[in-house]
Order: sequence, then structure tokens, then C-alpha cells
Amino acid sequence: MDGVINIFKPKGVTSHDIVKRVRKILGIKKVGHAGTLDPYATGVLPVCVGKGTRISEYLLDLDKEYVGELTLGIATDTQDMEGEVISASSRRVTKSEIFAVFDRFKGEIYQTPPMYSAIKYKGRKLYELAREGKTVERPARKAKIYDLKIYDIIDDEKVIFYVKCSKGTYIRTLCHDIGELLGTYGHMSYLIRTGVGKFSISDSYSLDYIEKLDKGDLKKVIIPLDDSLTHLDYIEIDKRFYNNLINGNIIPIKLDEKHYKFEKPLRVYCKGKFLGIGRITKRNDIINIKMDKVLA
Repeated sequence: MDGVINIFKPKGVTSHDIVKRVRKILGIKKVGHAGTLDPYATGVLPVCVGKGTRISEYLLDLDKEYVGELTLGIATDTQDMEGEVISASSRRVTKSEIFAVFDRFKGEIYQTPPMYSAIKYKGRKLYELAREGKTVERPARKAKIYDLKIYDIIDDEKVIFYVKCSKGTYIRTLCHDIGELLGTYGHMSYLIRTGVGKFSISDSYSLDYIEKLDKGDLKKVIIPLDDSLTHLDYIEIDKRFYNNLINGNIIPIKLDEKHYKFEKPLRVYCKGKFLGIGRITKRNDIINIKMDKVLA
């Protein structure tokens, strides 16, 4: 069993809990997830199995989609509903103010990572320091908001919204920052991840469903390796180079440079078969291809 399963993670369990349960269901040790989803959040969690664990790094950079709820007037130490209230405001904001501020967060933004995060500072995770009551300086990080729209505003204090963003975007920090710009406070009171790249919530499976499948049906829910990587370009190499490719040799090739990006990972096929991930290089005007990972 090699590939990726699109799991729907329920609320109240960690991403690692999901990995442990999938290991038990499939009876294999090689299982890992492609991007943590916090315990309080629900939704899409791509889980890599077998050789799929070797492609997880190519899934981490995928764009993410969420539906969330921002509650205005209250700030928490974790920037979500799980934390302790640290500030509150009775200031009321109008719907027009909310729409105007949301528009300002579209495009390239900078976020200061929350203290309650897994980012490391001098070898320790920030949330470990936060639990000790410590706060350290965190440099702002660039993120990109591709789409941000409001679905509903309830009583001018709860905002239901959709966001599509780049990897590394903190939705709870987005909620916190929107609250600050509105002249009040804000925290994320609900979050569901509806998509990770091509992995959609409409195609996800619950663990309870997977647990009931027999071995034959289990294979049907595992997305093949190359189908999980369709965001990468692909190249078909002449069959005479098959053995060289699976042995990791560098192969000189002829191709139209306009159609390929050098030094970028891409899916490599030979004899109509997916061999793995490689990249095209150019040295001394000679174009080559070399496998990064042989998965055949």
C-alpha cells in the first residue's frame, strides 16, 4: 500500500493520533501526515502511507483552504478559542468596517508567529516556552492570501469567512490581526480545513469509515503516488534510459527548454510507468535529468 489517503480529521485529536490509528488500521509502520492540523481544528489531513511517506515533503508547500469563524471583542493567549482571555473590548464595529478591513488582508502579508506554535527558538518549541509564561521575539514571516471572503456576519461580532492561503499562514493570527486593525480584539473561534492542494474535503474519508473496509476496498481509498503529485510538472523519458534512471544515474537529454523549469522537482515517467521525482539541470550547456527519489 503506497500513496496518500485524504483523511477527515475530527476535532479533539492530534494529527499524530490520526497517524497512529492509520498505522493500526493498515497494519503498516510507514505512515505520516503532510502538514499538521491543530487538535481543535477539523478537516482535510493528507496521510502518506508506504512509499507515500517519501513524497510528503512535496505536499507541504501546497496551498490551503479554510472556513473559519472570527469572534470580535476578545483576545486569547493562543489566538483561538482554546486559550485564556487576556483582553476584551466592548467596542462595536459595523459590517462595512469589517468588510473594509478584510479587504486589506488580501495579497502578500506579514505575520508574527504566535507564541503557541511549533516554531523553534534556540532548540525549543515556542509553545513550550509559552507554557512556562515566557515570551520571545519572533520575526515576522511572509504569507500570501489568495482569496478572503466573508460568508456571514452575526450580530456584528462573529464573522464566518473563507480563506485560501499559502503554506505557513496562521489563520488564528489572521483573526487576531483583523481584530486589532478594527480597533477591538479578535480570536479564531472555529476552523475547518476544506482543502490542501487537490485534496478536497468532499473527497475525504473518516477514520471510522476506513476502519470498516476490507483490504481490497482499503486500496481504493489510497491515492496513487503520482496522482498525489499532479501539482508538479512531468516528463516522459525514452525507454532506453530506464535502467539508468532507476539506478539514479545522471542522463543527458534533449528537450525544449521553454517547457521546463530547471532545478524544480517533477514527475518522471519511463515506459509509461511513474518512476519517481527528478529534476532537470544544465551544466556546461548540457541538459541532464537526475532522479531525486526513485519510487518505482
